[in-house]
Amino acid sequence: MDNEALTGMDKARRIVDIVSDKLAADIVLLDACGVCSFADYFVMASGESARQLQAIAEEVVHQLKQAGTYPLHREGTAESGWILLDYGDVIVHIFSEAERQIYRLDEMWRESRLVLRIG
Repeated sequence: MDNEALTGMDKARRIVDIVSDKLAADIVLLDACGVCSFADYFVMASGESARQLQAIAEEVVHQLKQAGTYPLHREGTAESGWILLDYGDVIVHIFSEAERQIYRLDEMWRESRLVLRIG
């Protein structure tokens, strides 16, 4: 499968499943269509340690690569407390709990439609 084979919502839901399997906390899926010019969906999740953040990010990249979907860009490090994975129409934010509280992206994108919240 290539990037066109998975719709944005397919990717976003698959990412939610992956981060959930890696025991991420406070998982949020937002539909930003019509609100954001650079992505249709945001997936946000928190981890308890740098090691868990790295494991979550690596698993997302690994499983989506198996489906033929590759990130366009990656920013941040587990040690910084924030990893961003850009899949074009889906942006994934993997935060430490402290960094998530500082940046409050959930609030920044509050005009987006909440599709799913776990935890």
